[in-house]
Amino acid sequence: MPADDFLSPIVAATTQWLVQAYPPARGALQRGLAEAQARQAVTVAALLRYPTELDAELVAVSGPGGASRLDWITGADAAAPEHAEAWRSWVDEVVTSWAACLLGSPALASRAAEAVAEAQGGTAPVAFRRLTDPTQEDQRSAALLRHPDVLAPIADLHGDALRDRLQATLPA
Repeated sequence: MPADDFLSPIVAATTQWLVQAYPPARGALQRGLAEAQARQAVTVAALLRYPTELDAELVAVSGPGGASRLDWITGADAAAPEHAEAWRSWVDEVVTSWAACLLGSPALASRAAEAVAEAQGGTAPVAFRRLTDPTQEDQRSAALLRHPDVLAPIADLHGDALRDRLQATLPA
């Protein structure tokens, strides 16, 4: 089974968490564009964090840890219901932090997408264009999700580890 299959629940839950924590502009189109950007960032981050099938299988068995600390950092824990949704247990803190770094920096996102493509034996996929080369509409739709200062508390959690990983996988 490909690593992507094991990572699907983490990608879905972490994307959902990001979109809820950093709400998009009003409207279905804006929500869709913001969600697409978040999903691309989370996918790249997850593939960097869990690069092999074994890594993906291990996190699928052990679980990624959940959203509790992220909620506390963003203040969302005060608004969380007593019995939070089950999907929240599939949020991965490191992947969320790395995705926040990528959303806040298209240049870093391009480098990360290249690293993922290189690891998979190809070139940077067009599928990550909304992440690596966002349009003005993408930017407007996900203003909070793309703002480095707003993302900083989450991005700073594990951002150094992402930069270290990218330094190790790509020439400077």
